[in-house]
Amino acid sequence: MKSALATLAILPIAALLTGCAGNAGSADGGSETVKIGVVGASDPYWETYVDAAADEGITVELVDFSDYNQPNPALAEGEVDLNQFQHIIYLADYNEANGQDLVPVGATAIYPLGLYSSQYDSVEDIPDDATVAVPNDPSNLSRALLVLQSADLITLSDGGSIYSTLSDIDEDRSRVTVTELDPTLTATSLPDVAAAIINNDFIVDSGLEATDAIAQDDPSDPNALPYVNIFAARAEDKDNETYQKLVEIYQDTKAVTDGVVENSGGTAVMVKTPVDELVESLESVQKQIAEQG
Repeated sequence: MKSALATLAILPIAALLTGCAGNAGSADGGSETVKIGVVGASDPYWETYVDAAADEGITVELVDFSDYNQPNPALAEGEVDLNQFQHIIYLADYNEANGQDLVPVGATAIYPLGLYSSQYDSVEDIPDDATVAVPNDPSNLSRALLVLQSADLITLSDGGSIYSTLSDIDEDRSRVTVTELDPTLTATSLPDVAAAIINNDFIVDSGLEATDAIAQDDPSDPNALPYVNIFAARAEDKDNETYQKLVEIYQDTKAVTDGVVENSGGTAVMVKTPVDELVESLESVQKQIAEQG
């Protein structure tokens, strides 16, 4: 996922699930076959990835889903072996809501959320008391506020979290006023506000480029870790060597990583976050979700 729990373009379903997944041998009795659930199997880098896995003796069968509600249930029910479409927060939400224990087995990329302006070339140029727009969908709202805080435009009274809202802004210690807008409107609002946080999916359509951002969240910042995209598996498969190899192929095949970055319009930042850090982040986020009720 790029900038939200479910903000990528929805594509037609390309594969119906039949039977259960597993490391069954291929028809010629050769390589292992692994089913990976994705949203957007037509993205060009997936073909490159499948070919790279085949070179390592692993047959990857991509199972394309039409929306984000499908890949996790399919994984939990054994209809696919892995999935790759979500960040840690999304997985934590799913686990808590459904009593599941799906786990991350490898990192892929993080898609920094950027602040854009048509009037100012830098954050420092934004005048005090100016208005900055943020998307009003819950996951991106909280993340946007963290971006503004890291840019020293606002201060969040509780230090900031994945649940921060406008009510958490300490207005006396903040430089700007923040207003919420529908995510589809933040880009078109640029003539009317000093700056706006724009979801990655709307950057290109707005005639902008990722490099136009005057601020964005730092992928190395601990606050950004819950937004790292992952390969997920069932808990009993967390140490599966074939799955670990598939993560390595994704991370270390330059043609794949270049394809991911190109497909994202240059927004993707490839990461190799250690699995134990991913698991720790998942557990922390799930705890916060449980506490929120």
